[in-house]
Amino acid sequence: MTQPQSASSRATHPALVILALAMGAFAIGTTEFAAMSLVPFFARDLGLTEPQAGHAISAYALGVVVGAPIIAVLAAKIERRRLLIGLMALFAVGNGISSLAASYPLLLVCRFISGLPHGAYFGIAALVAASMVPSNKRAQSVAMVMSGLTVATIIGVPAANWLGQVMGWRSGFAVVSGLAIITMALVALYAPHQPADENASPLRELGALRSPQVLLTLLTGAIGFGGLFCVYTYVASTMLEVTHVSERLVPLVLAIFGVGMTVGNLFWAWMADRQQNRAAIAALLFSAASLALFPLMAGNIWTLSVNVLLIGFSGGLGTVLQTRLMDVAGEAQALAAAAHHSAFNTANAIGPWLGGMAIAGGYGLTSTGWIGSGLALGGLAVFLVTISLHRRQTLDACPA
Repeated sequence: MTQPQSASSRATHPALVILALAMGAFAIGTTEFAAMSLVPFFARDLGLTEPQAGHAISAYALGVVVGAPIIAVLAAKIERRRLLIGLMALFAVGNGISSLAASYPLLLVCRFISGLPHGAYFGIAALVAASMVPSNKRAQSVAMVMSGLTVATIIGVPAANWLGQVMGWRSGFAVVSGLAIITMALVALYAPHQPADENASPLRELGALRSPQVLLTLLTGAIGFGGLFCVYTYVASTMLEVTHVSERLVPLVLAIFGVGMTVGNLFWAWMADRQQNRAAIAALLFSAASLALFPLMAGNIWTLSVNVLLIGFSGGLGTVLQTRLMDVAGEAQALAAAAHHSAFNTANAIGPWLGGMAIAGGYGLTSTGWIGSGLALGGLAVFLVTISLHRRQTLDACPA
């Protein structure tokens, strides 16, 4: 459980702390999603095919999956503000060198390095944000930090893509490096001093992995979130080949997705602060329904835009699961919070992979909607098992 606010955490206005943390989320969200739109540019510049260049996206995701748990465990005794600044410094270096990479192998290494601090930053930032507010406002506080990422899909990604077209793809990564440096300054100025727990240790953090509730909550995200990524990855191709619209409309529809995700992030967090389990169940059901509608609504730009908005709205599930991990992780808060983003990026790999298999199998681009809906329902099934097991454990623990 989140500890009561310390005197040091009350000394700074929570809004300023959340703004500083959200700036880092904005930088991370910009590089994570904008890199996908920059693939054609660095593929051409480095003499690669687009599938080859796409491995740079996978390298970043691999960095997230590997870095989140390792950093959380090894940094268990580091003061949180100092750790956040260090993570942003590594992120700035990774993106800065990415903008200078003269060869494909170097670019892959730089994208991997850039991904390493991603999950740990979000995990620690969520813990700091939650510590600044009363317990009944935790999910909303975490959602405000995460809104930096969702706003990046509306503003940062189109801006980085435009900059990449005008000044070259390297400028997109360079700007992200600059945003990371700004985040370091804001965190240094406004984040509270929160000393590490004296009893913290790598072994204690690893203890989170022995908890079925932690593992099942992570599995819920890894499967349930896959549906959203299954459709998002191929939505541009669907617009061009199924909806038959101009390429100029693609960034607009992607921005609509970002609007839905931003609003949904705040709504589901509000609901989670009142009924956490019901919020998760409702979000997964909503996701399954909106994804199932995708094949039926992809033929017209107006109905497609509404559907993409709804799919984005379901993306607030991440904040609900992040908050639940705070409740079930016990003393291993840092690892559980960071591992959530490893699960999120696992979903980012599973969804597009299954969608790609369906497309390659001749089922068409819109089949991603059915695959995505199935993944959302799979995540729901895991979560229902999770809460059923939790209730049984609670009853067993009660005296007769």
